[in-house]
Amino acid sequence: MNIKNSSLKAILINIGIIIGLAIIIITSFFYIYLPATTNHGESITVPDLSGLQLQELDEFLVSRDLRYEVTPDSGYSAEYPPFTVLTQTPKPGDKVKENRKIYISINAVNPPLVKMPKLVDGSLKNAQMILESYDLQLGEIIYEPHEFQNAVLKQQIDGEEIEAGSDIAKGSVIDLVIGNGLGRPFSMPNLKESMQEDAEFIIQGSGLRLGTVHQKDVADKAAGLVIQQYPNAGESVRTGGRVDIWVVASKSESELEVPREQ
Repeated sequence: MNIKNSSLKAILINIGIIIGLAIIIITSFFYIYLPATTNHGESITVPDLSGLQLQELDEFLVSRDLRYEVTPDSGYSAEYPPFTVLTQTPKPGDKVKENRKIYISINAVNPPLVKMPKLVDGSLKNAQMILESYDLQLGEIIYEPHEFQNAVLKQQIDGEEIEAGSDIAKGSVIDLVIGNGLGRPFSMPNLKESMQEDAEFIIQGSGLRLGTVHQKDVADKAAGLVIQQYPNAGESVRTGGRVDIWVVASKSESELEVPREQ
């Protein structure tokens, strides 16, 4: 009877040892061996690839245990040279496993064509928003006399006007001719020998502003006759400009000395 009990006890001990060893082996496999060989539980932070040249990617990503693949749909940006990374998936800062593939889009060699939008007759602010939406760049702003301030008068590329609807390269630089709100220059009309009321009518009808009306005593001229003006007749003026006039004053209104006879 004692022999049987001892044999059973020995068998149980051996079974316990086998089970214990099995637990140790399984635990070591999943918690020591696998993490050591597959970086189980570890992650890599995705770097920012935008602006990198395609030829730099291999060395850059291999050193970080990552790979890449170029997507078929290339983009275009005037800010970067050809074969530069524009976008990537996963995004910079994401956590991934080692050997993860990063999908990238590359800046095209030749920019795609877009239709030139209609900017003329709109405002400068509106033109800026439209150009941005078309991936076009605002170039030089040239101001010209025009009654409407900041109105787009012309749209140009390299000094040549470009019609709306024309095919142009995305990223093209568009110069705008803008109204300055002062009107186009024109010759100052002659107000001399006109009566003050008529001169004021001519000034207002020309889009000019009446400035100071100077009174001057002239013995042999009718009161209210314009004898001098500034700007002078024939000089270049702009819409909204100021015009001063000198008129013959009546004797009661004159505050100036009577010119001495020569």
